[in-house]
Amino acid sequence: MSGLTFYDIIAVLWFFLLTSGYSYVTNYGFLSGGGLVRAINKRRSEWMANMAVRENRMVDIQVLANIARGNSFFASTSVFVTGALAALFGNVEELQLLAAKFPFLRQTTVFMWQLKTLFLMGIFIYAFFKFAWAYRLSHYTGIMIGATPIATGRNKKQCSEHAERAAVLAGSVGRHANSGLRAYYFGIATLGWFIHPLIFMLTMLGVVLVLYRREYRSRALASISVAPGE
Repeated sequence: MSGLTFYDIIAVLWFFLLTSGYSYVTNYGFLSGGGLVRAINKRRSEWMANMAVRENRMVDIQVLANIARGNSFFASTSVFVTGALAALFGNVEELQLLAAKFPFLRQTTVFMWQLKTLFLMGIFIYAFFKFAWAYRLSHYTGIMIGATPIATGRNKKQCSEHAERAAVLAGSVGRHANSGLRAYYFGIATLGWFIHPLIFMLTMLGVVLVLYRREYRSRALASISVAPGE
């Protein structure tokens, strides 16, 4: 594998260690009990509980439509980025000649330019599948909202159970969209690899710290964590 150095291998292993490690500790580890994702899931449960007792649910559908449009935008953007990277993959020789004019870029082989481009394509393809699935789950959540029985007082338990299932589905929308958004963050960090593997490792660490700060130490979390009436 011409051009692949020890630092490149360490940088790729560092990438998977940080991405899988952060995903594990936030979903199953010591950070799984809190954070922005868990806090907003509680608000989703409250949203669906309130939806179940409303006769007119047009507001709920409109809120869900806005969420779906956001996921659709990112899914489409992922396709455009992947297409641009595919075009870049076919012209890496020209990119290599252009990079030679910049002294701060680490000079490497055509193979390594192609490998880095494919790696970046893989990240945005992953993001596309996450956002596309979140978009589809938004439609299913809309159907669940539409199928919620009209509250009559005698079917309170039925409405409550249905609202809980709708909240779980809405939570899946948020979880997959969050994974896709993280992929965007990591994709931006991967651009550092085109400069130097050590830069790639530093940008990955910086992105994980930014994600932790926003998901566990932000003002947004403090605001969302306060339930209505508290």
